[in-house]
Amino acid sequence: MALQQGDLALLNEPLAQELLHAAIPARLAYVWSDGAPRVVPIWFHWTGEEIILCSPPNAPKMKILAQDTPVALTIDYEEWPARVLLIRGTAHSETINGEIPEYAEITRRYLGEEASIGWRAQYAQMFPKPVRIAVKPEWVGLVDVETRLPSAIAKAIAGVQ
Repeated sequence: MALQQGDLALLNEPLAQELLHAAIPARLAYVWSDGAPRVVPIWFHWTGEEIILCSPPNAPKMKILAQDTPVALTIDYEEWPARVLLIRGTAHSETINGEIPEYAEITRRYLGEEASIGWRAQYAQMFPKPVRIAVKPEWVGLVDVETRLPSAIAKAIAGVQ
């Protein structure tokens, strides 16, 4: 029987692992202080237990993410067929003196080895105390329209209302 949406074991599925290690940004969603939703693309690193993000301390999102804040992350391919990893959790933020431990891995993933070195040096000068944001998954969803349809479509095909 297939794992149900919400089950953390979905993180071990091959598609989830592929998305967690692909060089594509996550989309981080949170609710602003006025109640309006916000979504920002962001580089990330998967530790096997947490999604790690890095931010300048003065980034607007830190006004909200400085607390333990409920967030959602989506990691997906832009091309069809839709293949999407959905994660909900709580963002735990910590100001770090110097580079966050995962930042070298994050930048190598997106920029490559050589460009990573230069960017990290520049970032360290601009932001000597970056914020490390850790999101431990509390709910996970996985959509692959070829093998794991969105729930409404799966129910309609099965004749369930």
